[in-house]
Amino acid sequence: MNIAFIGLGAMGRPMAEWLMSEGFLLKVSDTNTALAPIFGEAWAASPAEAAQDADLVITMLPNGKVVRDVLVGSGGVVDVLKAGAIVVDTSSSEAVGTTELGAELAARHIPFIDAPVSGGVVLAGQGKLALMVGGTDEDAFEKARPVLEALSSRLLRVGTLGTGHAAKAINNAIAACIFAVTSEGLHLGTKFGLDAATLLEVINSSTGRSGVSEGLFPGQVLSEKYALGFALSLMAKDVSLAESLRDGLSLNLPLIEKTHAQYQDATTSLGASADFTEYHKFVGKHLGGE
Repeated sequence: MNIAFIGLGAMGRPMAEWLMSEGFLLKVSDTNTALAPIFGEAWAASPAEAAQDADLVITMLPNGKVVRDVLVGSGGVVDVLKAGAIVVDTSSSEAVGTTELGAELAARHIPFIDAPVSGGVVLAGQGKLALMVGGTDEDAFEKARPVLEALSSRLLRVGTLGTGHAAKAINNAIAACIFAVTSEGLHLGTKFGLDAATLLEVINSSTGRSGVSEGLFPGQVLSEKYALGFALSLMAKDVSLAESLRDGLSLNLPLIEKTHAQYQDATTSLGASADFTEYHKFVGKHLGGE
């Protein structure tokens, strides 16, 4: 199977390198031409060149608008795809935009699957990501399955096209909200005189515990490492996708709305390159009180 891999950023590069190490045949493309010597003969000068002979196109790009432009806009990918080629978007894209793009691709007889990923850079380079897969074209899924399985330790079929992107956004919005309230709780406790480590032990022994409190807070926050490797701006983007979905459905979900606003403010305050776990610092900067 010939694979075109388009987008070699923080996640895309280790994913592409892992697939190559597993023996898959790749042509890769990215706007960062400094990567060309690293990928050697696998490098393509444009997305269309990468997709020329592809059986499968994988996109890992900043957002759904860029995915759309690469596929049906200036990137020209769909214009060169051979019959039977499949497109899989592993980016964090807007769910509604994915369904709209899927309809356009279907009109050209091009199967489209959304399969956003979770797990971070390290697991991307080990083929141990979790993939949330949307789409009901079983033939397309079976053809793409060996590649998706090579990238993942968990392959989760979640529903129709777009549900993968919806599930990813909702999951990250929940995680962001839990991180936010845990940060607030720890700051509240320390202001009253509780030791942060002692309070965290209470939380992790009680009903307030979560994967966030058990994993991120001891390893990243109390240690003051703040080096998870996942940018605050990326978490803010994922929360924004969940908020966009909520808004489009006209639902009253105040915690998602507030979490979205808070993470936008935190990104403005700390900068886009700040680590996600530095949100705890943002809470500390805006405590107020005596």
